[in-house]
Amino acid sequence: MTTLKAGDKAPNFSGVDQDGKTHQLADYKGKKLVVFFYPKASTPGCTAEACDLRDNFERFKANNYELLGVSADSQKAQGKFKDKYEFPFPLLADEDKSVINAFGVWGPKKFMGREYDGIHRTTFVIDENGIIDEVIENVKTKEHAAQILK
Repeated sequence: MTTLKAGDKAPNFSGVDQDGKTHQLADYKGKKLVVFFYPKASTPGCTAEACDLRDNFERFKANNYELLGVSADSQKAQGKFKDKYEFPFPLLADEDKSVINAFGVWGPKKFMGREYDGIHRTTFVIDENGIIDEVIENVKTKEHAAQILK
């Protein structure tokens, strides 16, 4: 699974958000970037996580952070998710899983005794120079902002 660790250079990703706008690592140079991967838009855990980040968005901005959510959902699903909960940050619709695979968060999962491949809920905190500052694999959906803004 995730082989990237603190101190590694972040993958030079490029992905399209809910509105068709392209985002890439270079766009965030000089800012801290929180890239949070979530399994599926509009599901309970993902909603709790994204809403917690939304509710703390001003704190992130005050500390020079930008946020970027990523899942394999379609642009339409991401757009509905963003609009319904009024997220102030973009959500990448990574249907081809290029960003997901670049960060190494796709792999075998278990849920209710069933095994399948899917996205592991993981957050990467990237510094102003594109270096990974922190990898959070044990995401607490209802208090994720506190895990990042220690």
